[in-house]
Amino acid sequence: MMQLITNPSPQEWETILKRPTQELKDIEATVEQIFAEVIQQGDEAVSKYTRLFDGVEVDHLLVSNEEVQEAEQLITSDLKEAIQLAKHNIETFHAAQKTSRVVVETQPGVKCWQEKRPIQKVGLYIPGGSAPLFSTVLMLALPAKIAGCKEIVLCTPPDKEGKIHPAILYTAQLCGITKICKAGGIQAIGAMTFGTASIPKVFKIFGPGNQYVTVAKQLATQYNVSIDMPAGPSELLVMADESAKPAFVASDLLSQAEHGADSQVILVSTSANLVGEVQTEIIRQLNELPRKEIATKAIKNSKIILLENKEDALNLINEYAPEHFIVCTNDNDFFIENIENAGSVFIGNYTPESAGDYASGTNHTLPTNGYAKQYSGVNLDAFTKSITFQEISPEGVHYIGKAVELMAEAEGLDAHKNAMSLRIESLK
Repeated sequence: MMQLITNPSPQEWETILKRPTQELKDIEATVEQIFAEVIQQGDEAVSKYTRLFDGVEVDHLLVSNEEVQEAEQLITSDLKEAIQLAKHNIETFHAAQKTSRVVVETQPGVKCWQEKRPIQKVGLYIPGGSAPLFSTVLMLALPAKIAGCKEIVLCTPPDKEGKIHPAILYTAQLCGITKICKAGGIQAIGAMTFGTASIPKVFKIFGPGNQYVTVAKQLATQYNVSIDMPAGPSELLVMADESAKPAFVASDLLSQAEHGADSQVILVSTSANLVGEVQTEIIRQLNELPRKEIATKAIKNSKIILLENKEDALNLINEYAPEHFIVCTNDNDFFIENIENAGSVFIGNYTPESAGDYASGTNHTLPTNGYAKQYSGVNLDAFTKSITFQEISPEGVHYIGKAVELMAEAEGLDAHKNAMSLRIESLK
């Protein structure tokens, strides 16, 4: 059962809110070893660790056209329609994030502007494991396509038969992904970082994963590859008072708990009555879940925190910086206006977190482990770079030339000063 904590002092919050994660040092050595083998042995190393971790021998790392066509036949028409609806909403929301060129004349004759360009090569990591997250294909592939990325590589672990879940293949094909690789975990991140004969090197890696994938992504940044964010085990914080429906709150908590044993869910409330009713509902609903064993382990890592007022609750929530934040109170606006650290916010009794996971249109690839304090979730900008441009006319040299000379001279950079001085002289 979830641990109940009543009115903890702010000094206790850091300890109470600690995530159930392993020490990085326990994982880093493994990642470094696998990376070294991928650099030296390429596809052979990827296949070796697929054998070791996934328990399957894969003859060809790339998915064939025949496998994609076969997968389409295995998906029901109802699921296809659901995926297409989600695709429409995700495309609509992310396409709306496009911004036009920003142009400013900072001084007469000094024109500066900024334009966005797509990242040319991106890698998408799609967890397979116990829950094949085909929804993540939509969340990553669609903004990549909208942004205009030229090469999009998708890596996902195979099942025990060496196959990719048909829903992942169908969704990837629907999104226009042509290079789908049977590789998961550390070895997939390594392959996209360094490149192999089958799997291209990319410039940026996207996608959630377990703690091993998270550490692998973070270490990949040491090898001239960027990542979307540190995205590890899933987490959810619900802020609810007596206006919330206990069954709904319990269902939201369990929806995240079933992701994995290392997931964490937290209920923050100002209502003791609600807390009691939610606890009863959790027990009832938990017994009906096929993934009861996984959810039960996650629930043991999770907490209910009862506080006296909404101000304390808000401060605690901002300290935790949840990946997903559900607010269902008599004063939702207070939390909406004052939340500073959260990956994505879900408002009211009828906005389950699972809507954002699948079909409302927002992106579900979000910062975990407190990184919402400094990272955004995946959005269209994540697949682009901003490039600045400037053009200075003779008139512009007149307005800023002297300032450039003086500042360069003050920094002791005479060549910098000279570059402007020559231009000033030429205009006399």
